[in-house]
Amino acid sequence: MPVRILNQAQVTELLPMEECIGVMDGVLRTLAAGEAQQPLRASIFMPGGEGLFCWMPAQLSRPAALGLKIISIFAGNEGTPLDSHQGVVFLVDPATGAPRAIMDASSITGIRTAAVSAVATRALAREDASDLAILGSGVQARSHLEAMGLVRTLTRVRVWSPNTGRVAAFGHWARERLGVEVEPAGSAREAVVGADIICTTTSSSTPVLLGEWIASGAHINAVGSSIPTARELDTAAVARSRLFVDRRESAANEAGDFLIPLREGGIQESHLLGELGDVLLGRLTGRTGAEDVTLFKSLGLAVEDLASAHHVLGKAEARNIGVVAELGGLRDSLGGA
Repeated sequence: MPVRILNQAQVTELLPMEECIGVMDGVLRTLAAGEAQQPLRASIFMPGGEGLFCWMPAQLSRPAALGLKIISIFAGNEGTPLDSHQGVVFLVDPATGAPRAIMDASSITGIRTAAVSAVATRALAREDASDLAILGSGVQARSHLEAMGLVRTLTRVRVWSPNTGRVAAFGHWARERLGVEVEPAGSAREAVVGADIICTTTSSSTPVLLGEWIASGAHINAVGSSIPTARELDTAAVARSRLFVDRRESAANEAGDFLIPLREGGIQESHLLGELGDVLLGRLTGRTGAEDVTLFKSLGLAVEDLASAHHVLGKAEARNIGVVAELGGLRDSLGGA
C-alpha cells in the first residue's frame, strides 16, 4: 500500500494556524457529540525522570479517521536544535486498516495545541480582551502568540521566561514574523498583572502563576504540564477560576493543575465544570459575566492530532506533496491467494 511521508516543513506549510483553529473547533464538537474514541494516553517515564515517551491512539467518525501519535517529550531539549516534543502521527484507512500516512508530530503538536487554546479563548475570554501575557518563550509561546492574535485584537503583549536570552529572541521573532512588539517582563508577576489573557506555556513542574496576581475577568490557557505531579498554577489560581478542560477523563488522570489542588482540599471535583466541546455545543455556560476568571486546562488529545493530520493529508494528496513509499500490506506480497 502507498504511504505518504511528510516532514516538519511540509506539515507546517499545510497546517496554517487559522485553518487549524477551525479544525480544532470541529473536532472538539465531534468529541463532545460522542462521535470519537479517545483512550487515555499510555506513557513510559525515562529513568531519572528526564523524558517521557507516549503513544496516543484515537478514532473519529467525523471526519472518518483512525490513527496514532507516538511522541517523546524531553524538556531538556529546550534551547537546543532539537524540539522538546518529537515523534510521528500515523494514519490508517478507517475502512481497511491499511497505512496511509506518516508525518512529523512536533509541528502538529505545536500548532494544534495553540489552536485549541484559541478556540477556548474565543469561547471563554471577554470580547474586549486585548492584553496578553505569555509565561514561557519556547515553541508553544510562539504558536500561542500567533493563535491569540487570530481570535482577539491584541494591544499589548508581555512575555516572561527565566531565560532572558530566549525572551529577547522571542521578541525579535514576534517583530519579524508577526509584526508584534513584545514587552519583556522581569518576573512572572510583572507579566500577568492586569492582563486579560494569560497563557502558561512552560515546562515547570511547580507553579509559575499565582492566584493573587490574576486580574478580575481574565482568561487563562494552561498548556505546559501534562502529568499528575506537575502544575503551572497554584491552588488559589485554580480555585478562583471557572475551570474547563479538553477531556474530563484525561484531566481526572493526568492534570496536575486540577489534581494537586484537589488533593490539597482547595477545590472539590465539582469545580471542574466540564469540557470545552460542551461549551461550543451550547450545553454548558462558559463565562457568566465580565468579572469571571475562566481557565482552560489543556492536556492535548489524540483526536486533535488525528484531525490535524487528516486535514494535512487531504491537502498533501491534492497538491502531491511528500514522499510516497510502498510498505506492502497486500496478500500477494505475502504469498497469499
